[in-house]
Amino acid sequence: MLLIADSGSTKTDWRLCASDGSVRAVHTDGFNPYYQTTDRVVQALQTQLIPQLADEAVTDVFFYGAGCSGPTVNYIIEDALRAVFPNLRTADVNSDMLGAARAAASDQPGIVCILGTGSNACCYDGLQITHGIQTLGFWLGDEGSGGYLGKTLVRLYFQERLPADLRQAFLDRYGLDRPTLLENAYQKPFPNRYFAAFTPFLSEHITHPYVHQMVTDAFSLFLTTYITSFRESSQWPVHFVGSIAYYFEEALRKAVLQSTLQMGRILKAPVEQLIEFHQKH
Repeated sequence: MLLIADSGSTKTDWRLCASDGSVRAVHTDGFNPYYQTTDRVVQALQTQLIPQLADEAVTDVFFYGAGCSGPTVNYIIEDALRAVFPNLRTADVNSDMLGAARAAASDQPGIVCILGTGSNACCYDGLQITHGIQTLGFWLGDEGSGGYLGKTLVRLYFQERLPADLRQAFLDRYGLDRPTLLENAYQKPFPNRYFAAFTPFLSEHITHPYVHQMVTDAFSLFLTTYITSFRESSQWPVHFVGSIAYYFEEALRKAVLQSTLQMGRILKAPVEQLIEFHQKH
């Protein structure tokens, strides 16, 4: 049995692939070695993943995850996988960026971007990532991400800069007060998840000119900060992977058009294409 995982900070999409070609989807919370220890990952796998596998004999795992940036942190996930699957032949842990690149570009060169709870980007030559951006995480970066959009929306609300109709709609839906906001922002874990949870409000009001412009501006900031600095940006298509890219496709395409970049594919999630990639290779 082959198990493929695409893990963000919020959720993980797993696919259990049998030798007869059948594929089963499984879902759990997200994993990030920057925020979790091996013991916590093991506990989550045992309570969320293992019960869904129905005693299937998993032999190989290919895990693509947020925060899996190299051996110094990848071992946290690999050790957890080997603890819950003691008979594994392969526990291959790579970045979600490589997973996105393989899914969106397969064996062709391209610039690949992740726009989900967080944001990231790289240049992929069809075989490997050649270089990427210096991502600084939620508080210092993540422009264009769900966390960034949610943080921007909440800041505009508390600064009383939202138009009156949007401000009232936000108040009616969330009733958010300052103590609750600050507790979730600075005291509780995963502030990026907390702020990303406000993006459905933006999606529901995306036809409002203020919201549409705010989202487009966030994508433009991401492109101008990171993508246009790649020398390959004048030649290679730019692909996007992630729920934010998918649900805000119109605003994203507008930002790309304004930047004169070459639009590539938009994938909501990479896991289905990763099955094709591993079957092919």
